[in-house]
Amino acid sequence: MSNIKLNKIFKTVCIASDHAGFNLKENIKNYLIDKSVSVFDLGPYNNHSVDYPDYAKKLGNRIKLNKSDVGILVCGSGTGMAISANKIKTIRAAVCYNLRSTRLSRQHNNANIIALGARLTKKKLSLKLVETFLMTKFEGGRHLRRVKKI
Repeated sequence: MSNIKLNKIFKTVCIASDHAGFNLKENIKNYLIDKSVSVFDLGPYNNHSVDYPDYAKKLGNRIKLNKSDVGILVCGSGTGMAISANKIKTIRAAVCYNLRSTRLSRQHNNANIIALGARLTKKKLSLKLVETFLMTKFEGGRHLRRVKKI
């Protein structure tokens, strides 16, 4: 991983998970804190069973209200969190599974939430995906017109 400060584009990052994503959420949170990124943890705070839509809604609304710039959601596959978060106006949550999908989610779609699958993506790759997400700028241009149509 790079030693570049990750908070150059975004000042505030929020994170949430369900029980399946709890351990990876904690790993990501600690990694970001070590990199001097301001992280707001929306829970859960243990690995007891919870309903992922509740946490996706909590995080999505925080971004909608401009209390955080971007968010990280973690569940078993990433899909449930992304579907739930994308129900909220202004949210563009992308399930990211490799470096290219992550870069393109930011460059072309201006994604403001990365959704990760703890059961499908190893810790080391997940940390690289989060770093890539936070370091990648939206390209604007022709992509802005398309994002405005969402």
